[in-house]
Amino acid sequence: MRDLLELRDEIDGIDSEIVALYEKRMQISQEVAEFKISTGKPVFDKVREQSKLNTLVQKVDTEFLKKGIAELFEQIMAMSRKRQYQLLTEHGLAEKTDFVEVEKLDYKNARIVFQGTEGAYSQLALKEYFGNHTDSWHVDTWRDAMEAIKNGEADYAVLPIENSSAGIVSENYDLMVEYDNCIVGEQIIRIDHALLALKDAKLEDITDIYSHPQALMQCSKYLDAHREWEKHSCKNTAMASQKVKEDGKLHKAAIASKLNADIYGLQVLEEAIQDNKDNFTRFIIVTGKKIFEKNAKKISICFEIPHESGSLYHKLSHFIYNGLNMNKIESRPVQGKAWEYRFFVDFEGNLNDAAVQNALRGLKEETIRLKILGNY
Repeated sequence: MRDLLELRDEIDGIDSEIVALYEKRMQISQEVAEFKISTGKPVFDKVREQSKLNTLVQKVDTEFLKKGIAELFEQIMAMSRKRQYQLLTEHGLAEKTDFVEVEKLDYKNARIVFQGTEGAYSQLALKEYFGNHTDSWHVDTWRDAMEAIKNGEADYAVLPIENSSAGIVSENYDLMVEYDNCIVGEQIIRIDHALLALKDAKLEDITDIYSHPQALMQCSKYLDAHREWEKHSCKNTAMASQKVKEDGKLHKAAIASKLNADIYGLQVLEEAIQDNKDNFTRFIIVTGKKIFEKNAKKISICFEIPHESGSLYHKLSHFIYNGLNMNKIESRPVQGKAWEYRFFVDFEGNLNDAAVQNALRGLKEETIRLKILGNY
């Protein structure tokens, strides 16, 4: 048996050879890129790469080595492509998008829509972002808000996208794919839920609770202590408050912001009943124009990928290789395609950044469908 130090020395020698061969291969890849640039050929040739992988794995005997060779050369070819994408950008062939840069968003005389009714958290987010003096109104559903923009009735819409306790608002993720509207801003507000009831009601009178499903979820520990209460879902916490007021029943209560007590003439039976006292909701500001501010720092995208082993890993490597910081990733089922998913990613950057353009070019070529949801 050979000495461990001797074996390590031999591995070091082999590794040095691999580094030299890798460098040589990348130099040739650069020549390939220059040829593709001059002829307009695409960087990614999936058929060619798969054929090459099939040939290479046949050069070894065991299944373990075949898997290793396949993974090794998938990585090498992926790195070669990324270098080619960089060269395309360096040659001035930046990935074109439909988005137009503006110095600053114009909110003057803007028409703004939110879902719910007076006192909704969406309205609070609207006021935080746009100010108190706006031309704004409410609609029944989030889809109605998106339709208002699509039909030219509104310039902006305010939509909740995620809560720090209850997670994402999945319907709004799906609506961002369905509609051609884009995100131009975001607003995070603190969520403090209160139990609201009629002026003469007492806590022992309550039998029925009304609120939005996420608000009910965010107050699950409090509600578990009152298992005798029957829970009812509403489209919005403010609508729940409105219902309690209009029904005029002492046994009904709503979970909503304390602001709704003043708006609808209710009393606060209990304050801050949410499980997480540091409870926040992120709202997105959506418009129908594909624009982004010059100093925008966050990009939201979504894409679909083949249902294959390692597929997501290879797509996310575009962020790593280009030094981009990914803030968030979520998945949603693709409608009509069982067990296939669409991925939503937020990452830091501006559409004018070369690194962003490189990553988006790679994703566009290597995903089934890529959509830029906004830069803000």
